[in-house]
Amino acid sequence: VQLQASGGGLVQAGGSLRLSCAASGRTFSSYDMGWFRQAPGKEREFVAAISWSGGSTYYADSVKGRFTISRDNAKNTVYLQMNSLKPEDTAVYYCAAKYGSGWSALTYDYNFWGQGTQVTVSS
Repeated sequence: VQLQASGGGLVQAGGSLRLSCAASGRTFSSYDMGWFRQAPGKEREFVAAISWSGGSTYYADSVKGRFTISRDNAKNTVYLQMNSLKPEDTAVYYCAAKYGSGWSALTYDYNFWGQGTQVTVSS
């Protein structure tokens, strides 16, 4: 599967952005999906994940209550709604797909990665 992330940009602290990740292929609904982010000089970190059916979601503590992951299997797209953004949310955001064997916060469990979209939050 090929993944294309979009929706990043520059926003002031307290603002919102919605990221999208469009997937190619006809088996999108069989993949668990995740969002990760990587700030300059830091390791890539887990943000959120959603099961193949959309029935289960998982969040890093740092974004819980502010970010919402969702998916539309009919459109082969996963979303990340980001509210109450903080400067520390500034990073390149990546979507990723893994075979549907359960969610994971570990980068090496994911089989496919998108190219990333930059999110910059100004103070």
